[in-house]
Amino acid sequence: MQNMQTDHRLLKTIRHEPVDRTPIWIMRQAGRYLPEYRATRAKAGSFINLCKTPELACEVTLQPLIRYPLDAAIIFSDILTIPDAMGLGLSMQEGQGPVFAHPVRDDRTIARLTVPDPAQLNYVYAAIRLVRQELAGKVPLIGFCGSPWTLAAYMVEGKSQPGFPIIQKMRQDQPALLHQLLKVLAQAVTAHLLEQIRAGAEVVMLFDTWGGMLAGEDYMLCSLPYLQQIITDLKTHAETAAVPVILFTKGGHGWLEEIAMTGCDMVGVDWEISLAAARARIGQRTALQGNLHPACLLTTPATIRAEVAQVLASYGQGSGHVFNLGHGITPDVPPDHVTVLVEAVHELSQPYHQC
Repeated sequence: MQNMQTDHRLLKTIRHEPVDRTPIWIMRQAGRYLPEYRATRAKAGSFINLCKTPELACEVTLQPLIRYPLDAAIIFSDILTIPDAMGLGLSMQEGQGPVFAHPVRDDRTIARLTVPDPAQLNYVYAAIRLVRQELAGKVPLIGFCGSPWTLAAYMVEGKSQPGFPIIQKMRQDQPALLHQLLKVLAQAVTAHLLEQIRAGAEVVMLFDTWGGMLAGEDYMLCSLPYLQQIITDLKTHAETAAVPVILFTKGGHGWLEEIAMTGCDMVGVDWEISLAAARARIGQRTALQGNLHPACLLTTPATIRAEVAQVLASYGQGSGHVFNLGHGITPDVPPDHVTVLVEAVHELSQPYHQC
């Protein structure tokens, strides 16, 4: 499914074309802060069943679009679908998050890893096709993957762990083994994004969630080159070359110039740097996405409006900025506060787009 429309506010903004106001979507906008999501999740029986049932994944993808006039949908899925398809035995444990029954920590298990057959992830592509049909061109649909480094961190550790000490030890003691793992993950991520685009994703995003825990030189060795390879492969592939790529490294403000030079079309920015500073460093090379602190949505409507005004002022005049949070929305956010956020962006951004 191609039939891509290029005149949406989000897509025009990524290209730095004039728009009437700053577009907005929210990382994890389909999630636990919405009561309708919790109801669908209960119907599914588990988070994994929800991800793997295309009709329900479509339903929760569309729920925030029904509530809020957002400028994009993002497919409801999970970054760990790839390692799950590799046979690592993914489960979601209450109070622990994702857990793998079979972590990969030695040369024998890593040598057995291969790029999953697309059929093993067909539930994602089926959900994308359903969402595109339901959206009927109203807003673009974003597909996504985790970065190789981020996926590897979970796969080696076996679960989410502060600092991910086991992969850090592998990085120091067995770098060749780590890079063997990262290489196959880069191939798998590229293949998964290609299939998402073929199914109808009009934008794709790479979540390098744990890239920021690497030191500068280690980031340049263990994360950035694999991200660049994925983007290069997408951009040189005829059917995906025109699809915008968003790259978000949480904690990556120290490498903004290098991230912008990967070939991505938009750089996600967290709250650790101002948009003014990021824009000054990147210039027109890419668009910027971000960067309201998610905790702001737990304050008052007046504070939310004031913080929105500050983020918009930091970016300043002209196109090239997609409003978002600096990371995903948290489950404890009142849905009405998201209404305040979206309305504030709509209203307060208009003066920044007047000729």
